Order: sequence, then structure tokens, then C-alpha cells
Amino acid sequence: MTNKKVSFWRVFWPSLIAGVVIITIIIVLFAGAIGSLLSSTPVYSVKDKTILHLQLKGQIGEISKNEISLNSFGMINRTGLADLLYGFEKAAKDDQIKGVFIELNGARCGYSTATEIRNAIKNFEKESGKFVVAYHSGEVVSLKQYYIASAASENYGFHSTMFEFLGLGTELMFYKGMFDKLDLEMQVIRGSNNDFKSAVEPYFLTEMSDSSRLQLQTYLDNIWTAVKTNISADRGISIAQLDHIADSGLVRRIGQAVEYKLIDGVKYRDEVIQLLADKIDIKNTDDLNFKGFEKYAQKKFEAQQKIAHVKKANVAVIVAEGNVIVEGEGLASKNITKLLRDARKDDDIKTIVFRINSPGGSALASDEIWREVKLANEKKKVIVSMGDVAASGGYYIAAPASKIFAEETTITGSIGVFGVIPYTGKMLENKLGLSFDRVSTNQHAVLSTNQKLSEKEFSMVQEEVDHIYASFLKVVAEGRGMTVEQVNAIARGRVWTGIDALRVGLIDTLGGIQDAIAYAVKDAGIKNPIVRYYPKVEKEAWVELIESFEEEENTVKGNVIPAELTEMYKRIKQVEQMSGIQARLPYELIW
Repeated sequence: MTNKKVSFWRVFWPSLIAGVVIITIIIVLFAGAIGSLLSSTPVYSVKDKTILHLQLKGQIGEISKNEISLNSFGMINRTGLADLLYGFEKAAKDDQIKGVFIELNGARCGYSTATEIRNAIKNFEKESGKFVVAYHSGEVVSLKQYYIASAASENYGFHSTMFEFLGLGTELMFYKGMFDKLDLEMQVIRGSNNDFKSAVEPYFLTEMSDSSRLQLQTYLDNIWTAVKTNISADRGISIAQLDHIADSGLVRRIGQAVEYKLIDGVKYRDEVIQLLADKIDIKNTDDLNFKGFEKYAQKKFEAQQKIAHVKKANVAVIVAEGNVIVEGEGLASKNITKLLRDARKDDDIKTIVFRINSPGGSALASDEIWREVKLANEKKKVIVSMGDVAASGGYYIAAPASKIFAEETTITGSIGVFGVIPYTGKMLENKLGLSFDRVSTNQHAVLSTNQKLSEKEFSMVQEEVDHIYASFLKVVAEGRGMTVEQVNAIARGRVWTGIDALRVGLIDTLGGIQDAIAYAVKDAGIKNPIVRYYPKVEKEAWVELIESFEEEENTVKGNVIPAELTEMYKRIKQVEQMSGIQARLPYELIW
């Protein structure tokens, strides 16, 4: 018997073709399954005797956002304040909703946003007569978490949970000592009298200046006063007693929070669930219907906005959020100017509410947006609503509006300008042995970070910074009906909270986004308001796909997205990254 040698190619080609066919079939089947899921968006429904479950995980923005960022290849997934406020309005009138169960878990927002949410909770209880029960568990209850939940008529906590009620404070890091060791120098240029513009102080000081300390202390005191006042009204505890509790560190655990009447009782979670069941006459807690409040609110807001973008809306709410930039992700002048221009030219739009939540940024981009706000206000009134922060460039773009609303705790002002030019030449020479030489046709043709600014070059930059500051003063003076001298007296880069900004004339009235919309509607004489938000509220198909796996009726019982999708989501989220002359808030705010 002879062994025949089989040609390699006789085996290779049939195997390759078979493999390609199998892979093709798999791809077609997989694509078909995904396509089927994407084409059949699940119907969102609410059963009778539903309890909404409010958790507020992660960042709270102005409008909900669920999308892949093409710039950072990360996942943006956040809850929107506009959605939440509208959700409370709809839930109050929804007969199938019997109440709200609050379990906050790491909400990240400023105190102005927190105040607007707690006001919505109080209005929901007052207008509907429905219950709101808050439960505090986990390792520790933060002050902001408690501040929001304290608006609920009932507050309970897990017996071994820690409780944080020590007031407000902040710590700044200064880099000068490190820079000295590295032979690195930051050449700082501020407006000539911008002593409150303290963003650059860590580069050339080792501690806060008197000006910086004054403004920090003032706005922390103002925010703390607002927090105490609201908690005092809801819990029936005097402001003096709240200060005593904080100063003496009397409340560190849930049991102590009960003792000092910050919350109503200590309960295990199953006891709270039973309490909720009793409130709506359900014997078995397994029969409770829970719905995620965030999703409920988002669905209701999306539905309302779909109608608003089909009908002829008469109120435009333009949301400007993030760092002021020319182009890209954030408060980009390229995008915002178009939205303002479109609203101005739309004859159906009778009034514009400009919602600003920004610490400022590019002076150029701020000027571009300012121009469009001014033009829009000349044709139809622009009403500004300030969020957690509308400072520096964020205030610049608000200045031309006919009326400005802000919360007591809104951080605003910071009317000033700065620039920072690092000098790296000495560091690179001493630490790495690098040296530099230059050739130029004129004296100042080579402006490099490896060469220290000459006295003449420094003065040139200083002149430009002062010019921008002078323009800033003029813009504010014109918008606010003040003299340049009056503005300069309250400017100099100083940060104000809303309560003080009202006193010095930087804003017109205290209130949130809903107050601003209500005023705009009344002022424009609109009888049947149709409010349209910009940018347009849209949802990507992949979000609907993920939502189709959710069983939000069981969120309270811990049954959520399958583990495989959760892990995929986690990995995508880990990829997410944060992304000239500046008109920017002196501090980076991390809520």
C-alpha cells in the first residue's frame, strides 16, 4: 500500500473557503439579531401603584446625555437636571405614581443644582400629596447627599452608616516649592488690579493671598448659610443648633443623626421597603412596582421635547455647559452661536432662556458668544439662568441679557483675565543638559518657553491682558447699566455667590431654571408655552439596545443589567478622558 502525498494547497483552499463561509454566516446572524433589537425599541410603561426610585448616581448635567464621545472614545452617561425637574412635574400628576423612594449614591453636582432638586422634591410633595421617603445607607452619608434628601418628608438610615455633618471647607495645593526645585518658573500676567484672580497663585505663592482667602471664606460661608437655612426649615432645627452640631462634631453616625433630629429613625433596608408597601396597601413587598426615577424623568422629557421640536415652539432654552472653547466638546462658540442665531431668526420663538453652567475659558470664544447674545436680546428678550457656576467667561456671555437669574449658591463674577507662560529653559539646561540658541530677523520674533520674557515682552503681554480686562469691564457696564468704575470696584477677578451678586448688581433676581422660564413666558405674554431645549435631545440607538436589557421594576431588589454588559460598560467608561488668554474661574470645581 502506497501513501499518496496530499498537496498543501488542496487542503488550504477548501479550509479557507469553509472558514470564510462560517464566519460570514455568524456575522449575518449576529447583525440580524442586533438589527432586530435596534429596530424594535421597547415600549416604556408604568404600572399602577408604582414607586419611583431616585438614586442620582454620578454626574448631574443640565440635560441627560447617553452617547459615545467620538473625540475621547469614551462613554458619556449622565443625568440631566432638566429631565429631573420635568420628571417631578409629571410624576406629581401621574395617577399611577404613588410616591418616590430616595437612595442617593454618589451624586456629583454643585449646591445650586442640589438646591433645585430639593426644591422639586418639596414641590412634588406639596402639589401631589404623595410621599417621599429617603433612606441613607452605605459607608457614609455625605453632606450634599443629606442636603438633597433632607427635603423628603421622611428620612431613615442604616444603623452602622457613618454620617458627615461638619460644614464646608476646601484645600488648595501650591506648586511654587516644587517648581523651585525643578528650576521651573511660571510667568504670570494678570489684569493690573486683578488681585482676586487667584487661579494663578499656586504658581508663584506658597499660601493663599489675603484676597483669595477673603473670597473663598465669603463664598463658603454663603453656601453654608443657604444649606443650613434650608435644612433648618425642613427639619425644624435652629440654624444655631446646626452650627453647634457641626462645630462640635456631634453627628458622626446614623444613630447620632437620629438623636439630633437630622433624620427620623434607624431602620434596616427591608424595614423601609415594608414601610413603602404599607403606604400603598400592598402586603407582600415582592409585589411592589419600582421604576428608576432617572429613566422615568428622561423618557417623559424626551417625549415632551419630541413634541416641542415638531410643533412651533415659542420658548427656546439654550443650554451652555462646560469650559468656553472655540470648537470641540464643551461650551463651544461654534455651536452655541449657531443655536442663538437660529433662535433669533425663528419668528415662532418669542423669548430665549439662556442656561449657563460654565467657569469660563477662552476669551475669544466668550466674545463670539457675547455678540450673538447681544444681537438676540435686541430682537427678542434673552433671560439668563445661571447654574452651579457662571463665572469669568461664563459671566461675560451673560452680561448682555435683559435679566439674569441665579441661585443663592451660584458661583459667579470672577470678572478678570490672566495668562501663564512657563519658562522651561533653566530646568531643561540644569536637569537634562539641554541648551538652546536662536536666529531671528527681529528682536521679538522668537517667543519661546525656553527663553524668559524680556521686560519689553512682558509689558507687551501685560498690555494685551489689560486690554481684554478693559473690554470685559465695558461689556459688563453696558449690559448691567453701570459705569466702568462701578464694575471695576466689584470686579478685579473676584468670585461672588448669587446672594452677594444680587447685592452688588451682577444679577437681577434669585431663582432656578424653572423660575427663569416662568418669567420669560409671562414677560413675553405667552399664553400656551411650548418650551424647546437646544441642543436637541436625542438618543443613540445603542442606548436603546442597552435599555432593552434593563428590568427597572427590580432595581430596588438589585436585578439590573446583565453582568457581561455591565463589565463592557465599565471598560468603555475607563477609556473616557477629560478633555491664549483666559477668562476663567480661579478654581477648578470638583463636585
